[in-house]
Amino acid sequence: MKKFTVENETNLKDFTDGVYPQGSFCLAALLREKDVKVNGVRVSKNINLHAGDEVLYYTTAKQESMPSHEKVFEDENIYIADKFSGVSFEGLLCELSAKGEFYGVHRLDRNTQGLIVFAKNKCAEEELLDGFEKRLISKTYIALCKNCFKSKAESLTAYLVKDEKKGEVKIFRSSQPQGVTVKTDYKILEERGDVALVEIILHTGRTHQIRAHTAFIGCPVLGDTKYGDKALNEKYGAKRQRLVAKYLKFNLDGKLAYLNSMKFESKFQL
Repeated sequence: MKKFTVENETNLKDFTDGVYPQGSFCLAALLREKDVKVNGVRVSKNINLHAGDEVLYYTTAKQESMPSHEKVFEDENIYIADKFSGVSFEGLLCELSAKGEFYGVHRLDRNTQGLIVFAKNKCAEEELLDGFEKRLISKTYIALCKNCFKSKAESLTAYLVKDEKKGEVKIFRSSQPQGVTVKTDYKILEERGDVALVEIILHTGRTHQIRAHTAFIGCPVLGDTKYGDKALNEKYGAKRQRLVAKYLKFNLDGKLAYLNSMKFESKFQL
């Protein structure tokens, strides 16, 4: 059992992500079993929390020992993790920060596996943030998608509008007043009947870009419960998106330029 006291207005999910990584990894299971208490009352859903609230998590020894990631690379400037599906960015950052100085410079969705890099000092943070903004750091993904692709490879351009209230995005063919451009390249690596293994490269890094953009062209990521094909997900028993941040490559010109000769690869396969 772990106990925490809330300091600011928030909700249970965000609070858990920020203070208790292992609880974050298995929050859905804890809520399903009502193994979370807020001010002595068992809860089964994400609720609002207030300053002074007491939160107890009845995690098992197995849940507390669940790994969040495997280390791929570490030096005095950066830490590259191979993140497990179900682990939030916030939870992983919280776990790492308990060991020292770590800064988040990009994100992966909770249910996306694969490579994510953290800075270990302010200088590295600034260079990595600049590198991501200027597209000097390339990320290559692999995904299992519904096999309705019209061509073996294509460069896609569309417009994305974010709905903050619903926590989702929508894709449009034409420019929108509040939209931003999204550019996504895909290449089919292997066809497996009604699904295909696809390599995906992003030229813009938008919220849910891969999931929303592939769904927009009729080829959603298998297991995606927000943008995906419900019947296909049920056929394969897929409850989490089959999406991996597979490769990471740097093309920097500052303090971290020594990373340019290295190519990092996730162990996860699809």
